[in-house]
This record gives sequence, structure tokens and C-alpha cells, in this order.
Amino acid sequence: MPRQVIWFLAGSPVAAVLGALPPDLEPLPLPLRELPSIAEEDCAAFLFDVDGDDPAAVAEAAARIGGVPVVALVDTNPSDAPALPCYAYLTKPVAPLVLATTLRNACEHARLAREAEEARRQLEELNAIGVRLTAERDTDALLELILTKAREITRSDAGSLYLVEEPEDGPRRLRFKLAQNDSVTVPFREFTLPISEKSVAGYVALSGQMLHLDDAYLLPPGTPFRINRDFDDTVGYRTKSMLVIAMRTPPGETIGVLQLINCKQERGWVLDSAEAVDRGVLPYPARFRDLAASLASQAAVALENSRLYESIQTLFEGFVQASVTAIESRDPTTSGHSFRVADLTVALAQAVDRSQGEPFRRLRFSSAEMRELRYASLLHDFGKVGVREEVLVKAKKLQPWHLELIRLRGEIIKRGLEIKRAERKLDHLLREGVERFAENCAAWDAELLGLVAELQQSLKTVAAANEPSVMPEDFGTTVRDLAVRAFVDHLGERHTVVTPEEARILSIPRGSLTEDEYREIQSHVLHTFQFLSQIPWTKELRRVPHIARAHHEKLDGSGYPGGQRGGEIPIQSRMMTIADIFDALTASDRPYKAAIPVARALDILDHERRAGTIDSALLGLFIDLRPWERRPS
Repeated sequence: MPRQVIWFLAGSPVAAVLGALPPDLEPLPLPLRELPSIAEEDCAAFLFDVDGDDPAAVAEAAARIGGVPVVALVDTNPSDAPALPCYAYLTKPVAPLVLATTLRNACEHARLAREAEEARRQLEELNAIGVRLTAERDTDALLELILTKAREITRSDAGSLYLVEEPEDGPRRLRFKLAQNDSVTVPFREFTLPISEKSVAGYVALSGQMLHLDDAYLLPPGTPFRINRDFDDTVGYRTKSMLVIAMRTPPGETIGVLQLINCKQERGWVLDSAEAVDRGVLPYPARFRDLAASLASQAAVALENSRLYESIQTLFEGFVQASVTAIESRDPTTSGHSFRVADLTVALAQAVDRSQGEPFRRLRFSSAEMRELRYASLLHDFGKVGVREEVLVKAKKLQPWHLELIRLRGEIIKRGLEIKRAERKLDHLLREGVERFAENCAAWDAELLGLVAELQQSLKTVAAANEPSVMPEDFGTTVRDLAVRAFVDHLGERHTVVTPEEARILSIPRGSLTEDEYREIQSHVLHTFQFLSQIPWTKELRRVPHIARAHHEKLDGSGYPGGQRGGEIPIQSRMMTIADIFDALTASDRPYKAAIPVARALDILDHERRAGTIDSALLGLFIDLRPWERRPS
């Protein structure tokens, strides 16, 4: 039962009238120079005598107990009273009934004022909690926040949170997701339980109604559920008052259960024994039940929004992965490249984020920025969808059909030479008979064999030149000579093994692409930027197109497509550049080149660093980190 305390000054003449008060009013002298202390649920008033009490002491006491209603006893003329805000002035002599009624009203006024202030404060706190719940997108952090704030506003010593699950192969169930306790260490582990009336949480999940228990060990007769005391017995705890609320969405779907345990009289008390529980635990008052119900409703909406946000993220993640897979399916020889580059780039970014040394000590990436970088890395080659497939998958300088055309051309040249020899033999027989035929025939056969051997060597040269390996300096001249050396057939027509255009392509000193084709491959960066810019990225992902666009830029301005220099290139793009070059060098799935050892790849990267094209500090961190060793095989 809350007390009604009447404060007065020690030695005050009001002590005489206070002695006649009824027992529900408890007179207490104010301690000197100390803040008086009463229980939170108690209320108080201050009574003094205008004529009998020292005005300075009264003013000091009133200031010390600020907010407590003041009742003054005065003579017939209250205008002589001190300038002190008073709840009431009572003229002496005052009837005991009038005094008691006035003091009760003052205490009630104090109680109502306190409750109004508490309600205002709680509403502000509830609104603040709602703002935080709305802003939190991480589901695990959100669950922690829900349970923590629910316990705070209800002064609960402990609490737990259950989530409703709907497995595809079974009935709905509850998952014990979180537990908190201020007094004992909680040996937490997740588990599931059926949604049924046999458990408190299951009962509330089924009914959707709030459950309030004054003492969990003393359940009313006919209660369908039982309290599981295993936890209490294991850790030496005592569950007493309980408040269990269903977390329901606006349409009425229960998505979780919030379970609060042991409402404490004082927030900081530790309930480390059964005696402490009996002494310090109260049933949950109505205002706490209302607050918890309101918070549970907000929490349900916030949790539903968080799940929706996660499902959208998962959906988008699936689209990104599918897009990368689709793009790489156009060029199976580079399959997995984008995923490997993303892994390497993110690993390097995480190392930068952890770095305590210069120049990265002040550089940190949020989880959203890490996700932005990962998407940019995954989609950095997305623009290859705009590159012709015959160029994209071009493994050798000439397409297979083109090489076959040259082979057939060689076969035609050979047949022409053979026909030419046969015609010469026939012409000799018709004009000169068999005279000297054998002698000339041997010469003609030898000439044909020489020409055929030369033709075959030319075709071998074409086949060798068609490979994308690095050619010797004089090899281009040899190839171009093939477009000049002509074989004359039986009709007198001149035929070369290759055309000048074919010779130009075969003379490419390195790789398989012509200048035009190389420019077309380079254009994939612009295609990437154009395609990604059409996606309505969220605010935290808005730089994905710009990061992906710059992954072929070089610090010295020699890169493409914009020739950006130094600080103009985002650091995320500089990280991706290193990862992209490293994977291109070490990948074992490129038909136009063999994978080179990691050590050689790092030497090439170091050469680029010394040439001033890639970031030296990032490369050093990359080499120290060795993220390629952490990639899943």
C-alpha cells in the first residue's frame, strides 16, 4: 500500500496538530541538509507554520524537496505569508478533518502530477524507442533493441524473445531467439518449441492476448500451461512476476512473443536470491502493461519492416548474382572472374578498414559501403553484354571459320599448282611426244614438291601467328610477306595464302585482338556505367556505377575510359583494379593464355606500382594480406 508522507521541520509547532492525523497520513521530520527519500510509489506533502517556523529554513526545505505540494498554516491574515508557492493556506486553528482532507488532496495532487510527468516521460521514451526501432535495419540488432528497451520501460530484471517460424515441411513453431538477465548469467542457446497451450509463450502466440502473472510459481487453477523451472533451478534464479505479450502486425498476425520477468521496485536492484526477489519484485502495474503492449506493437511493425528489407536485399542479391552468372555465361572462359574479384576486393577493403597505420588510419567503411563495393565489384564487367560475342570470346587472332577459309584457300592453291603441272605434262606430250618427257617430268614434279612445301610452311606460319602469344619482333615481317608471295595457278592467276587484312591481324604482336576489337572490349566500362546508372540505387548504394566505371583507370592517367589521375579515382576502384589484374593474371580458365604463378603475378603488379599506375600502399596491404589464399576453392 503506498504511503502518504507529511514532511515537517524538526521542532516545528505543526507537530502538535500532526499527532492527531489519521493513520493513513504518516508525519516525518525532514532530515537536515539531506534529500529525503521515500519509495517511488509513495507520495508526500510539506506542512509548515508561517508564524512558528523560520522562514529561511522553510525556503531551504521547500527548495530541497522541490515538486512536493506545500501546505501553510497561517493566522487570520494570509497576506502575511512568505512568498512561497503553496498548494493551500489553512487558517489557524484548523479542524483536524479539514487538515487531513487538505493533506490527502495535496498527496493525491502530488501523485497525479508525478504520474502525468511519468506518462509524459514514458511517451517521449516510447517515441524515441519507436524512432530507433524504425531506423534499425539489422534484424539481430533490432531484436536486442526491442528486448532491452522493453525491459527498461517496465523495470524488468529479465526477459526473452521468441520468433514465429513457418518451415516449409512442418507446422508453425516458436524459436527461442534471445534472452537477457541483469542478475544472473544466462547460458543461452537457441531452440524451437511447438506453438501450443502447454508453454507460456505458445499460449500467448496462439491467443494473441497479453498474459500477466503476479507469481509464475502460483498459477491459477485450470491454467493450461506450466512454467518450465529448469532455468531457475540450474542458475539459482526465481521467476516471479511475468508479463508476456504477443508481437502482432497491424493485420493481426503474431510474428513473435515478448516475455518480461520480475518487475523490480528499483531499477538497479540485483535479484541474486529468492529473498531479494520476494523483497524487490512487484506485479507489473497497469501503466507498464500498457507501455509494453504499445512497444510490442511498434516492435512487430519494425521487425516486419526489417524482414521485408532483408527479403528485398536477398532478392536484389539474387538478381545481382543471376546477372553476373548470365554475363559470364556469354564468356565461359572467364567464368567466376567477377565473383573472385569481388572476394579479393572486399577482403582488401576489410584490411584497409582494420588498418591502424598510415595512410589508412582514418579510413573506415560502413557495412553499407562494403555492400556497395561488393556490388560494384560483382558488376564491374556487366557492360560486356554490349560487346559482340565473337569479340568477347575471341581466343585467337582469327576466328575458326576464318582460319578454315585460309586452309581451303591453301588447298585450292595446291590443286591449282597440281593442275598446272598436269597441264604442262599433257601439253608436252601433245606437242613433243615422249621425247625428253621423263627428264622434264622429274623437274616439274620437283618444282611442284617445292611449291607445295612452301605452301605448307606458309600455312604453318599462319597457324603459329594465329596464337595470342607474344611474337618475336621480326615475326610480323614474315607474316606480312605471306600477303605478297603469290602462287600462280594453271589459269595464270596469282594467289596469296593470306590477304593484306589477314596479314595485319596475324601480325598483332601480343594477344588476339585488333585495335578496333580492343577498343570494343574497352567500351564495356562505359556500357557498365550506362547500364548500372539506369538502376534506381538506394542512397547508400548510389556510387556503384561510378566505382565500377573507374576500375580500369590508372594513377598516371594512362587508363580508360576517362584518363583519370591519382585522387580522381575512388579508392574503392583502386582496390578493384589490383584485384582485377591479379585474377586476370592467375586465372587458369583463359584459353588464350596460361595461368602464371602468384609470385610472377605479384612481380607484374609491383612493376605497375613502380610505373606509377596502381596504388602502392594498397598493393603492399594486398601482398601482406594474401587474400587469394582465403578464397573458397
